[in-house]
Amino acid sequence: MGASQAIYGSTELLQIADAVAREKGLSKDSVLEAMEQAIQVAGRRKYGHEHDIRAEIDKKSGEIKLFRVRTVVETVENEMTELTLKDAQKIDAQLAIGDEIRDLLPPIDFGRVAAQTAKQVVLQKVRDAERDKQFGEFKDKVGEIVSGTVKRVEYGNVIVDFGRTEAMIRRDELIPREVFRPGDRIRAYIHDVRREKTGPQIFLSRTHADFIGRLFAQEVPEIYDGIIEIKSAARDPGSRAKIAVYSKDSSVNPVLSCVGVRGSRVQAVVNELQGEKIDIIEWSQDPATFVVNALSSAEVSKVVIDESKNRIEVVVPDDQLSLAIGRRGQNVRLASQLTGWSIDILTEAVESERRAEEFSNLSQLFIDALDVEEVIAHLLVTEGFTSIEEVAFIPVGDLTSIEGFDDNVAEELHNRARNWLETKQKENQKKLKDLGMDQTLIQFAAQNPVIKQEWLEKFGESKVLTLDDFADLSTVELLEILGNSGLNSEEAGNLIMAARASWAEE
Repeated sequence: MGASQAIYGSTELLQIADAVAREKGLSKDSVLEAMEQAIQVAGRRKYGHEHDIRAEIDKKSGEIKLFRVRTVVETVENEMTELTLKDAQKIDAQLAIGDEIRDLLPPIDFGRVAAQTAKQVVLQKVRDAERDKQFGEFKDKVGEIVSGTVKRVEYGNVIVDFGRTEAMIRRDELIPREVFRPGDRIRAYIHDVRREKTGPQIFLSRTHADFIGRLFAQEVPEIYDGIIEIKSAARDPGSRAKIAVYSKDSSVNPVLSCVGVRGSRVQAVVNELQGEKIDIIEWSQDPATFVVNALSSAEVSKVVIDESKNRIEVVVPDDQLSLAIGRRGQNVRLASQLTGWSIDILTEAVESERRAEEFSNLSQLFIDALDVEEVIAHLLVTEGFTSIEEVAFIPVGDLTSIEGFDDNVAEELHNRARNWLETKQKENQKKLKDLGMDQTLIQFAAQNPVIKQEWLEKFGESKVLTLDDFADLSTVELLEILGNSGLNSEEAGNLIMAARASWAEE
């Protein structure tokens, strides 16, 4: 291609790049790349924007070269940036499709406008590189606590200065009633970093549940060292918080370690959170124990777990109800958030009354369905039977083990229960037939035990009569049809997807 010819250049250019890189905290390569792009802009102004003009700066000598680049193609669409293989091989016989030819351009004299444009490009590229660096730096810090100085307050939002960048704490991410003024030192939790045109937007929070965990990690060496782990946290910012802690070392008490000598460690966190009351709870793998611990000082008499609904019923003495629920339901709400379980609080009196009602209803069911005396119905309920199906399909030997039931009584109960179920099934089938329900939907229900008989009747009343009708439903529509059936959104979605699977099979 001939001897290289420099447009201009010297070590002075490299010195400028070094100075800018140090001042902005950037790499020298990124600054030189910005300069190359600025020179390309100036070159295109001189030679025409239709050309592919590129610039190179020698990283050792500072020498600048400007080239016009053309690509070797089969069919030329743009004569300014492309040429055919035949024409290219006249220049160099070794060239092939896809290769580039770089023509060194003569020196150019930067005019005032070109120089100003180049300067603007360099400044913009340096700003972009600086923003990328800041974004990468803070993106890796999401979930950490940072300290800064309040720069200004705008409409209740606090702008925090970190030196080379700023962050924002929105008004709703501040603890209620706390006030900051310009110049105040502030600590906050980085909960989000977004890339925007104006630069990285860093959002801080002082109300985030994880903020309290990070504060404890700064005050409790055992947490920093990994001996104690914070399993979960729940907050009512400015009022009350609960954290669940667990020790991997049986010799270290996690609660006492977080409290500190005379409460020094927990008090440091309380002071940072404007006096927020903090309950430190020992985490347990056993849900019942964990929920009891999470309710703090409330005395618990009984716990009933319903894993299918992720719900726990907690029974407390009558005089403990207000303590367990807390002011405006705060204690039970935070305990629920902390444990991940829905918690229902019942008094012993209410629970006893409900048990008596359930006992009475079940007894009446057995009396009516099995045509037995009250004493037999009571015995069945006392032994834990809750449905006619259980009586019908339990081995006869298990029924005879009930005190007062001999072989004849057990066999008779067994037969009566089965006869009642057969009669009930015939009645249900007739009802579904009268509704016009297709056999495909009935068979689908039989294959999915979660679908109850009364649900089929609701389907029929809503004109959902075939498996295709059911598969066409949305999750919201299915839940609306069933009402308070106990089915959740996930279970409803799974049923609909199972119905749609039949389309794929077809």
